[in-house]
Amino acid sequence: MLNSQLQSSTWLNRRRYNPLPSLLAAPNPAIAYFARRDLLGEVVPPVETLWELPGARQLLRRQMESGAWPYPGSGIAEHRASEDYNQIETYRNLSILVEKFGFDRRHPAMQAAAEYLFTKQTAEGDLRGIYGNQYTPNYTAAIMELLIKSGYAQDTRIGRAFEWLLSIRQDDGGWTIPLRTHKFKYTPENVIGETLQPVRGKPFSHLATGVVLRAFAAHPEQRHNPAAHRAGELLAGRFFRRDTYPDRGAISFWTGFSFPFWFTDLLSSLDALTQIGFTADHPDIRRGLDWFIEHQDADGSWRLKILRGKERDVPQWLGLAICRVFARLETV
Repeated sequence: MLNSQLQSSTWLNRRRYNPLPSLLAAPNPAIAYFARRDLLGEVVPPVETLWELPGARQLLRRQMESGAWPYPGSGIAEHRASEDYNQIETYRNLSILVEKFGFDRRHPAMQAAAEYLFTKQTAEGDLRGIYGNQYTPNYTAAIMELLIKSGYAQDTRIGRAFEWLLSIRQDDGGWTIPLRTHKFKYTPENVIGETLQPVRGKPFSHLATGVVLRAFAAHPEQRHNPAAHRAGELLAGRFFRRDTYPDRGAISFWTGFSFPFWFTDLLSSLDALTQIGFTADHPDIRRGLDWFIEHQDADGSWRLKILRGKERDVPQWLGLAICRVFARLETV
């Protein structure tokens, strides 16, 4: 049983601090549900029970007939013509429904959101609009990850998106935000111009590569793609180093966290890499694991800098995600 393996696992013994009691006693019933299901291997009620929780129902009330969610921000009228804010708001809300409430394509709201997002797919296979006419491997893959997790892994449109991701790689095997490989000034006017191809000879970005690998990690076949493992080696080798490009380039972003995952950080990277097949024997993976071991408190929680999310339970969601990584490594 996963329960007994967790109780005797090396990572728990090294720190003496068991994170499970606080997760099982979490005020948010969804956290306790996933801890019992994913960490203890318990038989739990159908995931549909989470779909009726107040937080999920509140989000669903804001969904539009199109399947999208409207962006609530103000003062961005000048950007709306070039940057698809409703698409990014739909991605944000869908990430909450999928990651915190276990939504899948059996729910009509999930179906509607998926079909809305697929309307953003171009003939090339990417999902476009958040950066105007410019390619977005990061947002394309991040949306793909959610759609795959919710039951669209075998959809031909997901297959086309993977083909596009593989076609847009840098020569070194990683990914960039292509416009960043050019001398490009990001303005609402510029992003609606010609779609820029990546300058392939320039180095990969760990920001973009880390997000793209989440889509590969979520897919039952693509996680075994040699291209994903090659890119994983690149990503792991960048832990605690600056990115090549200016977007979230500082070293501090490795240890600034969000849940649901958004950009690339140490935890989102370990989560993807351990699903792709990386193990604790890999020296870079070991370094990442050791960082979390060193930053755990006596009550079993972790001392983490949170970059996104004001909800009081974000630290517990992150703790659950950390435990999933360690449990995955203990049971492979």
